[in-house]
Amino acid sequence: MPFRLRRKLRRLFRTRTQAGSHQVVTDIPGPTDGETRTVVVHLPGAYAEEVRRYPVIYMQDGQNLFDDGTSYAGSWDLSDELISASRLGADAIIVGIYHASQHRIAEYSPFVDDRVGGGSAEAYVTWMADVLRPIINDRYRTLPAREQTGVAGSSMGGLLSLYAFFRRSDTFGFAAVMSPSLWFARGAIFDWVQAQVFADSRLYLDVGAREGDRTLANVQRMRDLLIAKGYRLGERLRYVEDAVGVHHEHAWGRRFRKVLPVLLAISPPERRV
Repeated sequence: MPFRLRRKLRRLFRTRTQAGSHQVVTDIPGPTDGETRTVVVHLPGAYAEEVRRYPVIYMQDGQNLFDDGTSYAGSWDLSDELISASRLGADAIIVGIYHASQHRIAEYSPFVDDRVGGGSAEAYVTWMADVLRPIINDRYRTLPAREQTGVAGSSMGGLLSLYAFFRRSDTFGFAAVMSPSLWFARGAIFDWVQAQVFADSRLYLDVGAREGDRTLANVQRMRDLLIAKGYRLGERLRYVEDAVGVHHEHAWGRRFRKVLPVLLAISPPERRV
């Protein structure tokens, strides 16, 4: 069934409670002085009817998550995928952080690449953990403990999420690292991760088999490095190779319905998709 038709049919059958809602928030102080940053906050379907608190996931490239109109390459169509995850008992508040446009690569990169620059991830991760997170915890019914606070992203956002997972393990108790750009700065992330202390946290790592041999090999190398550091498959580490996956928002959105239960420790057995 064609993707667009499948998406329309899913929308026909979802209820208001299943779908939840999301709010675009434009008054968040940004990582640099005088800047404000837009975030989109997804609230689970029962948020308005219940008093329970929810885990929170801070996701990169927020304008690509829900709306084709704000995305530059098509959206993840995450609203529909969150319905599927909710049916498995996986509900969370999603905070999609809009990227910094021409400064996106700089914010998402922990290292300076001699070809494209970058290297501002330290300041960005500090802002995400110490400025944005307290605001979200104050405005919404969150579970603020590190075990209930995660970070996620794809491509350069995946690289950033892996960095944040280790750099602020005091804040983030889990991470989804999807199709990460491990090539950046000639693969500097490998030696950096090798040097980090083991964090007692949950990590999801994936790649599409159709993203290219180099990308696949890099992610497999990171998987092996993480296992050597003590992240056992099926326990603290979930690894997926998507046999039909490409480097695109639709592929990441399709996988996310299975990612969310893993991040929230509602984990199915290890398998390939």
